[in-house]
Amino acid sequence: MPLSQFIKTEDFKKEKHVPVIEAPDKVKANEKVEITVTVGKEIPHPNTTEHHISWIKLFFQPDGDPYVYEVGNYEFLSHGATVKGPNTGAVYTEPCIKTFVKLSQPGTLIALSYCNIHGLWESSKRIAIE
Repeated sequence: MPLSQFIKTEDFKKEKHVPVIEAPDKVKANEKVEITVTVGKEIPHPNTTEHHISWIKLFFQPDGDPYVYEVGNYEFLSHGATVKGPNTGAVYTEPCIKTFVKLSQPGTLIALSYCNIHGLWESSKRIAIE
């Protein structure tokens, strides 16, 4: 079975697992642009030892290009687990990343996130070039 059969997408305002991409709709070619990806933007996702977002991956597919390019892989490793037990830790990571890119072509950003309980979730956002 292809992995794509297991990737879920929903309206992020109804679902806490969907990665929300915040980026301009249009940017200037080769100028630095800020991109933020958050899981649980409207509805917070639990961040416990038992239920958490493990990672977010960000990709870019230029228009007309059959290939997708990985922008970054961001892991969230602290979910409150210690030798004392679950949810006793001093640090919890939040599933939110900020990165900067330069784009020379228009295309689509694709974010993929992984919940340790509910699996893979995806969203996308098109960016035009001025």
